[in-house]
Amino acid sequence: MVQQRLDRSQIVESAIAFVDACGLGELTMRRLGTVLGVEAMALYRHISGRADLLEAMVDELIDGLFDDELMTEDAHSWEEYLQRVANATRKLAIGHPRIFPLIATQPPAAPWLRPPLRSVRWVEEFLSSLQRFGFSDRDAVAAYKSFTSFLVGALLLHAASLTPEAIGDEDGEASSETDLGQYPTVQRLQDLLREDHTQREFDDALDDLIERIRTSRDK
Repeated sequence: MVQQRLDRSQIVESAIAFVDACGLGELTMRRLGTVLGVEAMALYRHISGRADLLEAMVDELIDGLFDDELMTEDAHSWEEYLQRVANATRKLAIGHPRIFPLIATQPPAAPWLRPPLRSVRWVEEFLSSLQRFGFSDRDAVAAYKSFTSFLVGALLLHAASLTPEAIGDEDGEASSETDLGQYPTVQRLQDLLREDHTQREFDDALDDLIERIRTSRDK
């Protein structure tokens, strides 16, 4: 096998692309090495193991949010700031639906880091941004906790529904339908249940959260 120069960044980016294409369960150091054209042992010069690789993938994607176009312009209010962060994170979940569950569940380095904004860099950015808009220490921390809980709840299920496994097989065929003969209410309402209003529901839930934060600050 022809060896090539590798660095940690290249390995992490290739692992992200592999999981996007094949799923997290298929990721092994041996398979990733095959994709990169090297023996698996060559990866261990840069990555200590699969756990280290998973953590590096999460860090790469979360830090990448800072480069999203929604985040490169200054917000004019704390409400706009939350909307920008929320929609940038939603784009991440939609773009990497097979990895977002890992982002939401991977144990953080410290118990006060909450997914998906689970890096110290993000906590610093989030808290300092809210404080620039007049939030007290306590209100900024409470907003961080509420906001991250909202993101995980709103995006985790949506991301899972976008994976090829959930949508159907590789040919785009829908998975076999469950026999609904014994469930007349579900059968009657199945067309309504299939309707996709995820963006509107996300926006409405975010508006509700912003209003709750605004009300709590007024107390």
